[in-house]
Amino acid sequence: MKITLVVLLLTLNSTALAANNINFLAFGDGGYHPDYPKAKHIHSPKTKAEFIAAEKADWLAEHRPIAEFNHAPIYVYPGTETATEASGAAVVGKAMAELCQNKPCDFAIQLGDNIYPDGAAANDGKDDKQRMDDLILAPLSPLLLQNPNLVVYSALGNHDWKTSRRGVKLQTQWMEKHANFHMGRKGYYSYTIGEQGNDVEFFVLDTNMLLSGQHYYEIPLKPDGSEQGLASALASGQAKVEDIERHEQPVNGEDHKQLAWLANGLKHSTAKWKIVYGHHVIWSVGGTKYDEAHVLRRLILPELCEYADAYIAGHEHDLELLTDDCSRVLPNNKKPKLPLIISGAASKMRGTHSPLAHYQALRYPEYDLVWNKAFIWGFAHIELDNHNDILNVAFYTTPRDLSGQVVPEQRFSFAHRSN
Repeated sequence: MKITLVVLLLTLNSTALAANNINFLAFGDGGYHPDYPKAKHIHSPKTKAEFIAAEKADWLAEHRPIAEFNHAPIYVYPGTETATEASGAAVVGKAMAELCQNKPCDFAIQLGDNIYPDGAAANDGKDDKQRMDDLILAPLSPLLLQNPNLVVYSALGNHDWKTSRRGVKLQTQWMEKHANFHMGRKGYYSYTIGEQGNDVEFFVLDTNMLLSGQHYYEIPLKPDGSEQGLASALASGQAKVEDIERHEQPVNGEDHKQLAWLANGLKHSTAKWKIVYGHHVIWSVGGTKYDEAHVLRRLILPELCEYADAYIAGHEHDLELLTDDCSRVLPNNKKPKLPLIISGAASKMRGTHSPLAHYQALRYPEYDLVWNKAFIWGFAHIELDNHNDILNVAFYTTPRDLSGQVVPEQRFSFAHRSN
């Protein structure tokens, strides 16, 4: 009897400890479906062979090793020979639902580019409510049918901003009508989950707004994967000013207001955990977003290093885990490394740039690539373990066979680092 009672008490205690943990899904760039193609694919259709050849040409033009070339599964429109990239949105949604049958999923965070290719109000003759039902709601239907009370806290991405401010407003209004979705009207917002003492405050950024307020250049990598200096790129005519559409340009200093809001919010937050997420990356090995990453590091990395437990992003259509030891922005930093989680493989696939990864490892001692997997569909599951003061992140993929099976990849743990 005593043994049974001890076992029961231990089980109840373990259950109580687990109940204080916070578990959530993190996925991004899920708003793609072939029924909503890019204009260039409409006006310049390609066969399957032509589509793959174009992908290979782009790969080589970016100085990526040909031995690492791959591509997403190809979708051919019925009754035609026109091909495009297949979408993994539906099977990722199915895989997340399968995972959440066996692991707790208290809520989810959506990391932007919720609507491809041009956001709402795309002037393509398609109904915007139907567009958002198809691209945002439909892929998550298995998850929401299984857990009708699950809430998805969404961020905006560059494709959500693509057409107009009206398109952004239409998306936020659509989410206001759905109890399972939440997005702040400003595009950036915060929210707190969990009991006091074991809680987490999330700071959701509109990183497109932040980047649109900056003047910076797109500079191609050198053939060896290293970065060119601005002076030499300008002299050779290779540097191009980042193209910011007029409607994306910040109004009345809204980008600066967002930065001040983030700094003030992180500094004064009383939550145990502080996590920041947005669409754009701070570091990555994708090979095409490093110019933006330079800018975003300058804008927000000091605050993240000082106050946050992690930064989570999408934008790159792969899974990555990186860290920054914060030594460049906080020379006397004694805190653990800042984990940087990238989960942008919820509907599209992209490769990585191994020469750039090698260059970054040599050039930036504060940076470390812990793990990555490319040319896959997948997502992340994150647990805030309040008993052990550890953030656990697990990555999952789902196969190309469209089965929706959930495949465990890797799991990592990081010490709680915020005050």
